[in-house]
Amino acid sequence: MKKILIIDDEADVRRYLSAILVKHGFETVTANDGVEGLEVARRERPDLVTLDLMMPNQSGTDFYRNLVKDKELGETPVIVVSGLPGRHLAVKQPAAVFDKPIDPEQFLAAVRSALGNGV
Repeated sequence: MKKILIIDDEADVRRYLSAILVKHGFETVTANDGVEGLEVARRERPDLVTLDLMMPNQSGTDFYRNLVKDKELGETPVIVVSGLPGRHLAVKQPAAVFDKPIDPEQFLAAVRSALGNGV
């Protein structure tokens, strides 16, 4: 089962994305900012990260910079989920970029595409 880390400071968004993913056979773990996100990523080794950009403590962009520097996590695909203008520029090579609110079918298609075969 593929594990997905959802990083968003809005609890409703974390619950919504988690519900969509769990319903379709994925395991989810969550974090409410970039600092917690990096801790969870190091502990849980997710197959994919969904990342909000505007968060307290540490922005999604700062989280991403730390993620790509990590030898074990640097290749983890990232899907940006944010209402921030210019969000497509915040992550160098996102697997996908979504505005809020998210279309669940498009989101699932992007998750499956980012994870590749066998999903």
